[in-house]
Amino acid sequence: MQGARSSADNAGAGHPLFGGALSAIIPHSSKDISELREIPDNQEVFAHSHTDQSLIVELLEFQSQVEDQDAARYHFEDIAGSNKALDPGALEVTGVEPLPKSELALSECSSAWMLTGTQCVSKFNEEARNKVALHLGLFRLPQFSTDVLITFNDPQSISPDSSSAAAAGTQSREPWTVQDFHRLLQSFTLHNPGLFG
Repeated sequence: MQGARSSADNAGAGHPLFGGALSAIIPHSSKDISELREIPDNQEVFAHSHTDQSLIVELLEFQSQVEDQDAARYHFEDIAGSNKALDPGALEVTGVEPLPKSELALSECSSAWMLTGTQCVSKFNEEARNKVALHLGLFRLPQFSTDVLITFNDPQSISPDSSSAAAAGTQSREPWTVQDFHRLLQSFTLHNPGLFG
């Protein structure tokens, strides 16, 4: 097992999450938002240094009433509610696929899913709405009563009236890709189950 570990290290060592209880390969040019403002204890949030992209790793209560194949969509709609993106036409799911456990470092999950969709959201309750592609990775851990949700927010079109418009002008500086997100999901590793209480 040590050999597999070192090849992952060569690709960029896993970044410690939640005090080292978890880790994952976080993409280049990322800023840890907890250094800038208060973040809830159940979240780790990263933003791209030059674009308006962000990544959120969230520990959520396991939704036992939701079937595995519907769970990613459940969380997507929950995020839409938080983003006030529930108007008709403001959200769209373009795909949900299972992630093969053979390709994941997180062997403890009962199942894993990736959802791709879009939401029209406003930042800081502004009137201006931005079209954001959402890529969700969901790891289901019923034995720990936890759903781990990893969200990659990738703005597609930004209203000129949005506070994000200034950052949008620098999009040419190597934005994160879906491949970066896949690498994060595949490298996501549990080191200390005590995290879940």
